[in-house]
Amino acid sequence: MFSHIMVGTSDLDRAKTFYDAVLGALGVPPGFVDRHRVFWRTPTGVFAASLPIDGQPATFGNGSTIGFACADSAQADAWHAAGVANGGTTCEDPPGVREGPTGKMYLAYLRDPDGNKLCGLVRM
Repeated sequence: MFSHIMVGTSDLDRAKTFYDAVLGALGVPPGFVDRHRVFWRTPTGVFAASLPIDGQPATFGNGSTIGFACADSAQADAWHAAGVANGGTTCEDPPGVREGPTGKMYLAYLRDPDGNKLCGLVRM
């Protein structure tokens, strides 16, 4: 359904350090810088962080969440820990099992250094 997801950042080096760590916990190779953007490519899609092209401050979307698929709860916990260790902040409830209309999921939430809300998710 998606070709790519891009988030805004106010600090490209900080974003690269953060996302290299959290995406590295999922087995994604380090990102590469292309002028004012960093790209992380996988066979299933592309994630990117960019300085805003219009020169305005980067902002995050209120109510927006970007979910990253994790293989199991250990990988989700490693993803979350890598994020917190590299400038992210935990948010929502602590990582753990949640049950909803679509069944049980293991969720780990954090915000990147620019405030974008992220989730490491395991469908159980």
